[in-house]
Amino acid sequence: MKRYFSIFYLLLLFPIVYTYSGQEASAANKHFVRIQGKDLIQPDGTKLFILGTNLGNWLNPEGYMFNFSKTNSAHFINDMFCELVGPDFTAKFWEAFKDNYITSTDIRFIKEKGANTIRLPFNYKLFTDEDYMGLTGEQDGFARIDSLVEWCREAGLYLILDMHDAPGGQTGDNIDDSYGYPWLFESEASQQLYCKIWNKIAAHYKDEPVILGYELLNEPIAPYFSNMEELNDKLESIYKMGVAAIREVDKDHVILLGGAQWNGNFKPFKDVKFDHKIMYTCHRYGGNPTKEAIQAIISFRDSVNLPMYMGEIGHNTEEWQAAFCKVMRENNIGYTFWPYKKMDGSSFVGITPPANWTEVVTFSEAPRTTYKEIRSARPDQEITRKAMMDFIEACKFKNCVVQEGYINSLGMK
Repeated sequence: MKRYFSIFYLLLLFPIVYTYSGQEASAANKHFVRIQGKDLIQPDGTKLFILGTNLGNWLNPEGYMFNFSKTNSAHFINDMFCELVGPDFTAKFWEAFKDNYITSTDIRFIKEKGANTIRLPFNYKLFTDEDYMGLTGEQDGFARIDSLVEWCREAGLYLILDMHDAPGGQTGDNIDDSYGYPWLFESEASQQLYCKIWNKIAAHYKDEPVILGYELLNEPIAPYFSNMEELNDKLESIYKMGVAAIREVDKDHVILLGGAQWNGNFKPFKDVKFDHKIMYTCHRYGGNPTKEAIQAIISFRDSVNLPMYMGEIGHNTEEWQAAFCKVMRENNIGYTFWPYKKMDGSSFVGITPPANWTEVVTFSEAPRTTYKEIRSARPDQEITRKAMMDFIEACKFKNCVVQEGYINSLGMK
């Protein structure tokens, strides 16, 4: 009787094994980029070495790209604009900004310069009904990204979706548009929303081969906090939550996991292959452009035998960039430089500040902690409103300055 029970038990177990194998087969779907050891493999069987740029500022505004300093995160910028020209004009500005900052013309240009991949930073609020970039009800995240997907398809580019700003904040600094602490790691409500949004995104794009993968969080856990190690210990579990939410609806797309402390610390990872299609992503700004400078990252990559990708790098001299690109190519680490577009240089294309933009910058830097200070600092409405709409014209590709030296330093052609 015991023997027959064992056979029966194995027969019951077989469908479970078969289902798992089916997931593995689905993961190797010929329409999607797949993982083979340390390499990414395209649907045609050739290796994909990521080369490209980041569409920073478009769907997650950052102050320095407008030449602001103190006003350095999305909600700081929005509040400042509302104080400057009122909420209705601010909403009009944001709509025009989203319509014109990145268009199909920009995407074609990026492709022409030798890129094969674009990384898109986005704020989670684009998939909620929270107040964000001029909308106070249902947001336009899918509409904006759907357009980008079509532009990338036409140009022949892959797209990485990067949750740059997560519910509660994952970094605790201006880059995640947070309130100065990575509350995501301590708030169950924020964790649930983070999973809900990734599930929603994955369900929408599960059949889309233009999407290379989903990057769950950008630069989690800044190094400023006394409980940093405690937060680091929670990172892998937060990633597992996000992966589980995605895998409920999408078995095929790659999922990218960044290290702690500016995507540079991979020590918190213990269960390094908990999913069949994960890879890791690092960032680097400054320092020596040598292999030794990223040896810890290379060693981690080699130890897990999975792809490593430099999601952000840049803001340096052309000589430094060229030297470091050589190091990354020699060590099989693809890269997307940061950013594609901003005011002045150190990007693919530069935006020339329009006339009277200094009025906006001056207001952004002025003390505005009381209503009296806001009233005292506010410049002439006609001048500032015109300067803001002139910025919209200035940010259009046809009016930007192509930084050929910068682009050539990336060695993409």
